[in-house]
Amino acid sequence: MLIIHQGFIRNMTVQLILSRNSVRLMLGCRFGKLYKVSRRVFSKSSLYGASLEPVPSNPVITPPDVFKAEKPVSTIEHSSKFKSLAEYRFLFPEFLPMAQMNKRHRVREILERMDMLTRRSIIVIPEFYVGSIMAVTVSDPCAPRKQNRFVGICIIREGHGLRSFFTLRNVVNNQGTEIRYDLYNPTIQKIEVLRLEKRLDDHLIYLRDALPEYSTFPFDMEPEVHLESNPVPVNPIKVKLKPRPWYARWERFNLKGVENLGLPERFYKRAQELAMEWQKYDMMKEYRSTISLEEQDEIWKNVHQHKLKMEQALQQDRRKRTTLAKV
Repeated sequence: MLIIHQGFIRNMTVQLILSRNSVRLMLGCRFGKLYKVSRRVFSKSSLYGASLEPVPSNPVITPPDVFKAEKPVSTIEHSSKFKSLAEYRFLFPEFLPMAQMNKRHRVREILERMDMLTRRSIIVIPEFYVGSIMAVTVSDPCAPRKQNRFVGICIIREGHGLRSFFTLRNVVNNQGTEIRYDLYNPTIQKIEVLRLEKRLDDHLIYLRDALPEYSTFPFDMEPEVHLESNPVPVNPIKVKLKPRPWYARWERFNLKGVENLGLPERFYKRAQELAMEWQKYDMMKEYRSTISLEEQDEIWKNVHQHKLKMEQALQQDRRKRTTLAKV
């Protein structure tokens, strides 16, 4: 709340009370009459051209409760129009900027977001999660058909903006093969989701130490149909790891998709000693690692507008094709 104290403008006492939604202008003339003008946007033209409404000579003005803190409300979660946008942080996590303020640049984020939306208007980037089986086709000048197609399971999806990436893993000729793709790489020609599903963990790096059967997928795998109205299924499979040594000390991670590791008790005791259970109660760490709801609203509205434009363009193309087919 901003209060501008009284001042004399053209022999008048003007008191402005600027609030969040409206601007109230109390005018007191020399003749003792009191007028009130309510305007959402205060300007010089509105001051002289607004209609004056007489009010009682001794009005009772109740000051707002400035000490009462207002809880921030997300327009995405509480608006019926943008209610579905609350799920965009799972569909498009790369649009969220970095949480570290010392590594952020506002202009760069806006330019990157524009480039990302432009890229999405050229190539279709489907919905996928860690655990989904995908096929990516990229241009390769050394390949016989000038393109290369790889099929695998998504084990990592990280990064922000144009630096976002994902990694596919597959076992080819008894050899574990992983390829990392930049999501907005211009050499990518097509991204297919053969099986849309989630896993119990946020990453599947432990598949490097698992049996090959959990990472083997045929290159001629047919895509499975998934209706948009149905929720994304979660695969509750638990992976069995090979004997040690491993890529990492997996007993120190809270993994839900791994079977019992079968290690001696001293390994688990050491993992409990190194565990930082207090971090889940650290509110300051959670605040620094998240993006405010107000900033997310602006980002998701831009993405939603672009999505609507793409849907309208697709509908127009379909209409043109149907009309040409009839002719």
